[in-house]
Amino acid sequence: MVIDLNADLGEGYGIWQLGDDLALLDIVTSANVACGFHAGDPVTIRRTCAAAVDRGVAIGAQVSYRDRAHFGRREMDLEPEELCAEVLYQLAAVDGIARAMGGRVSYVKPHGALYNRICRDEVQAGAVIDAVADYDPSLPVLTLPGSVVHGVAAVAGVPTVSEAFADRAYTPTGMLVPRREPDAVIHDAVVVAARARQMAVEGSVTASDGSSVPLAARSICVHGDTPDAVRLAQGVRDALLAAGVVLQAFT
Repeated sequence: MVIDLNADLGEGYGIWQLGDDLALLDIVTSANVACGFHAGDPVTIRRTCAAAVDRGVAIGAQVSYRDRAHFGRREMDLEPEELCAEVLYQLAAVDGIARAMGGRVSYVKPHGALYNRICRDEVQAGAVIDAVADYDPSLPVLTLPGSVVHGVAAVAGVPTVSEAFADRAYTPTGMLVPRREPDAVIHDAVVVAARARQMAVEGSVTASDGSSVPLAARSICVHGDTPDAVRLAQGVRDALLAAGVVLQAFT
C-alpha cells in the first residue's frame, strides 16, 4: 500500500497568515501551493516552494478561479479560453518560482469551487486540461475518482491521479458534501485518522448516510486551512504508517 499525503499550503497573503505551512511540510509528501488567485502572494509562494524543496516534498500548483474575496469557493462562469489562460498563468508562475528554488511543479490540483466544477462540467474541465496540456502534458491532475476530468484528460493525453479527502464528508454517490451543509468538514482528529486508514487500506469511505462507498485513491488530502490542521495531518500520517502504508508522493 503506497499513499501520497497532500495538503493545501501557501495560502497566506501579506501580513495575513493561514495555517502552519512549515509544520505541515514536515508531515505531508505533496504540497498544493496556492498560486495567488484565491490566496497566496509571490513571497509566500517563494517561501513555501523553498521549504518544500528543502524537505523533499513534491510541489503542486493549486490553480483556482480569480476569487480572493471568497477564497476560491464561489463558482464562476468563464469562457473556456479565459479559464484556460488563467490556469496557464498560475501554473507558469508557481513553476517558475519553484524552479528558481531548485524544484519544479510536478502536478496540478484545482482548488475549491473550480475543483468541484470540473468534476462534473466537461467544458470547464476541458479548459483546465487544455492549460495543463499547453504547459506540460506530462503533469498529472489531482481529482476525485469518477469525475469527468479523467475522461477529458485521457483524450488530451494528460495523466490524472485520484484522491480522497480524510477531513471531508462524502455523499452516497462518492462526491463531497458541499461546504455550505452541516458537518461537511470533519474536525475530530480520531475520526479523520480512522477515515484515512479506511480509504487507504479498505479502499472505501463511509458516506453521510452511513453507507460504504468504494473509493480507490492514490493520494489523501488534509486541508491546511482547517483548525488544528497540523494535529489532524499528523494523526493521519501516524494512522497510515501504523497500518503498514508507505507514504510516498505519486510524482
